[in-house]
Amino acid sequence: MYFASRMPGVPACLSVCVCMALFPVLAHADEHGSTQTLDTLVVTAAAPSSPLHWETDPRLPRQPVPASDGADYLKTVPGFAAIRNGGTNGDPVLRGMSGSRLNILSNDGNLIGACPSRMDNPLSYIAPETYDRLVIIKGPQSVRWGAGASAGTVRFERETPRFDAPGMELKASALAGSNNRNDQMLDASFGSTPGYVRVNGNRSESDDYRDGNGDVVPSRWRKWNADAAIGWTPDADTVLELSAGTGDALARYAGRGMDGASFKRSSYGLRFEKNNLPGAWDTLQANLYSNSADHVMDNYTLRTPNPDSSMPMAMASNVERRTSGGRVASEWRWQDVAIVAGVDAQESRHRKRNGMGRGTWQQQPWSRDADFSTQGVFTELTFGEGTAQRWLSGLRLDKAEARDLRLRTGMMNMPNPTAGQTRKETLGSGFLRYERDQGQAWTWYAGLGHSERMPDYWELFSADTGPTGSANAFAGVKPEKTTQLDLGLQFRSQTLDVWVSAYAGQLQDYILFNYRSGGMMGSSTQASNVDARIAGAEAGMEWRPSAGWKLGSTLAYAWGENRDQHRPLPQIPPLEARLSTSYERKRWSAGALLRAATRQGRVALDQGNVVARDLGPSPGFATLSLNGAYRINEGLRASVGVDNLFDRAYAEHLNLAGSADFGFPADPVRINEPGRSFWLKLDYRY
Repeated sequence: MYFASRMPGVPACLSVCVCMALFPVLAHADEHGSTQTLDTLVVTAAAPSSPLHWETDPRLPRQPVPASDGADYLKTVPGFAAIRNGGTNGDPVLRGMSGSRLNILSNDGNLIGACPSRMDNPLSYIAPETYDRLVIIKGPQSVRWGAGASAGTVRFERETPRFDAPGMELKASALAGSNNRNDQMLDASFGSTPGYVRVNGNRSESDDYRDGNGDVVPSRWRKWNADAAIGWTPDADTVLELSAGTGDALARYAGRGMDGASFKRSSYGLRFEKNNLPGAWDTLQANLYSNSADHVMDNYTLRTPNPDSSMPMAMASNVERRTSGGRVASEWRWQDVAIVAGVDAQESRHRKRNGMGRGTWQQQPWSRDADFSTQGVFTELTFGEGTAQRWLSGLRLDKAEARDLRLRTGMMNMPNPTAGQTRKETLGSGFLRYERDQGQAWTWYAGLGHSERMPDYWELFSADTGPTGSANAFAGVKPEKTTQLDLGLQFRSQTLDVWVSAYAGQLQDYILFNYRSGGMMGSSTQASNVDARIAGAEAGMEWRPSAGWKLGSTLAYAWGENRDQHRPLPQIPPLEARLSTSYERKRWSAGALLRAATRQGRVALDQGNVVARDLGPSPGFATLSLNGAYRINEGLRASVGVDNLFDRAYAEHLNLAGSADFGFPADPVRINEPGRSFWLKLDYRY
């Protein structure tokens, strides 16, 4: 149970339970005095598991208060940030790159949000604690998981339950805390030798929070998800699984003119995997999926329409996107040579309806406005697998199409000049990377990657205008091309782990948004292409000076330049550092985390207009959090924490402007983060 609340008895409890720590690992002694280590409480990600690859268990307790969505969890990995809306559903950013530059998969399928303003980005539909493994690939250094992953790839996965005899596995957790935060999660698997049934679900809820000044920030949410799978496992190397899931949510936003009144999800999947095939043929994997996001946004369910705002009357918009696809891939191995080859395909259709007045949207007919499809072929080749020197390479070719089905566009409902037109693009991607182990302690790598990305729905259909001289964004916005160099070094020993990674990239036809305000027609948006370059680095260290003690730190820096207009790229996070220390002893652990971000003065403003939601320079800040954990028995563990211990009033640089509908001034106001918050979590495993 996670507990996050401003409750009077909790500080006294914390004074007993917590002290300085990072990665506090809960250890315990059994009845015979032996010591066993339980899960780590995550405050920042550990060292990469292999060059440019991070892997973790998203069910682990974390600080700050456990994540309500996928973007919140990713913030524990150096290099990740999120564009904040308030309490939940932040938009993920990796190394200053956002949107479809991040390829996000759950169970190897895509669930793409429907909102043209990314109110329901893909991670809004993902409850991290219901997955077994989170795998992250930074940069264009893989081609096997889909097209256009110029910033990186994020995969949430569920493992296959296997039973040698009739049995059951159960995992459960519950949370309570500040601002009436309360979560519940249950994951149960039942099975025997020929197969299994797995069901899991979660519910998460919170009220509006108060910032460090004591002011209420609109941030209420309520979410639930339920998934089930039935699998056939005739032997240890085979699995055939059928799965289905659903969910819904609501979320009140501090930085938007509307709230999310519904986030309905439906997911269906079929998966087959066969390992240890005869000869050099090692593995065959295939999957099919169909995912739907049905999203309602309005200005009356979670707020009262403001008669002095740009939306004075009750209104709502309903958008839906259904995405279906599949993938087949095989792996072959000959001694130290490994090959992965496969094909994948995806098609997606988007439709919408809206209405003035309460509930009137439900009587309106659907209008289908866009179709997308992609077919790809890929291969990855490794020389020296399992040896001290490795060459890895990959190539990918995609055929992408987008069709404009809008008959009329804009506030004035003008005829659409590209109605019925189809855009077709051929996109190529690839990478080459060298990895070298120096003895048992050192590993270094250097990789060059290239990715070509088709503009997404947000970039082709949501902008009011396209590049200068074009009919609209659909006709004028070009595919984005990224070429990036990645370098890294890692050192591992019994007492010290150190890692550093750096990157530098050239972006041709980077897709940039401008938000223009004022004028007779009100605000407007423009999507265009510019040439840009990016660079940055991340680093981490964990030192174990003596038994039970850990000292850790991470650092992340990102930089971007709009070369065409000779100014910074927008929405680049500031330099951020995390410092931590921990101590563990038998049944309990305790720790602290200091997070600090510098002032960000490199912002993109164009004659007072907002470029890609940059609101201007932001001040730096620092916050301190404490945590502790105690193993009650073999299956039950309690963890507790306090975030923002000194109740600081601060806001993240990546931020949407506060809305006047909630009492903020008309000028852009950054959304402050929660003030001092407490949480308590109980985890149970059987």
